[in-house]
Amino acid sequence: MPETPSAKAPAVVRNISDTARWAAYFRAQETARPDALFRDPFAERLCGQHGADIAHTLPDGNKHAWAWVTRTYLFDYFITQELQQGVDLVLNLAAGLDARPYRMKLPQSLQWIEVDLPEILAYKEEILANEKPTCALERIRLDLADGGARRTFFAELNRRAKKILVITEGLLIYLSSEDVAELARDLASGGDFQRWVLDLASPGLLRMMQRTAGKHLSAVGAPFQFGPPEGPAFFAPHGWEAIEVKGMLKTAAQFKRPPLLLRLLARLPENKGPAGKQPWSGVCLFRKK
Repeated sequence: MPETPSAKAPAVVRNISDTARWAAYFRAQETARPDALFRDPFAERLCGQHGADIAHTLPDGNKHAWAWVTRTYLFDYFITQELQQGVDLVLNLAAGLDARPYRMKLPQSLQWIEVDLPEILAYKEEILANEKPTCALERIRLDLADGGARRTFFAELNRRAKKILVITEGLLIYLSSEDVAELARDLASGGDFQRWVLDLASPGLLRMMQRTAGKHLSAVGAPFQFGPPEGPAFFAPHGWEAIEVKGMLKTAAQFKRPPLLLRLLARLPENKGPAGKQPWSGVCLFRKK
């Protein structure tokens, strides 16, 4: 007797690592556009059918593709900018299926270190086995929730470069405020950890996300948690100062990525202070204080 579809269909999102497939799906979609903001020729293979299924199945899973694409574009922007300022090591925490060491033009001498859980890195290595990175790439299997192991790793890394750029794309929203503060302090304790690029959501946007896709992610132990009322100022007591903040909607509207109504809203001036109950997200460049 054949299985019914419901009997054989697995849960679409099985764990937090599956969100990397979701992100890769949007990079693949953007790459296919004639006016793409970036090209990631590896994204389609990395996301696989599972990544597409996540986007098409989660509530609002496909609705905000413009935000995912803009986030990637802005991280690319800040990484390129900081490389021109002398960064000699990029530390990508919770790297997931990011293919920047393969798709970006990077100095061959640049050290690029990816940190994530063993399963997602093993999958990525299998897909990219026959590809060659453009810089000196290294992958570290590490559970970033293990504070002791994380601090030991950071201490070792601090001796390997003069100017380290940390990137945490899509990571912090899954952490508690306490965990983010602890991570920020751990990074600030390293003398050569000088720049940090991260994405941030307002409490208003966080609540919206929790009511849609967030319900399914909570069910697999990956709830959306971090949307600080203080905005970028959250990091100041923990050793980091925001030096450049790019709003996602305003940036996306420049390229006509969001729906028309959102593009009209993007013409309004952004609040200079924290967004609070207003839905807002951005990518921020920090320097160590």
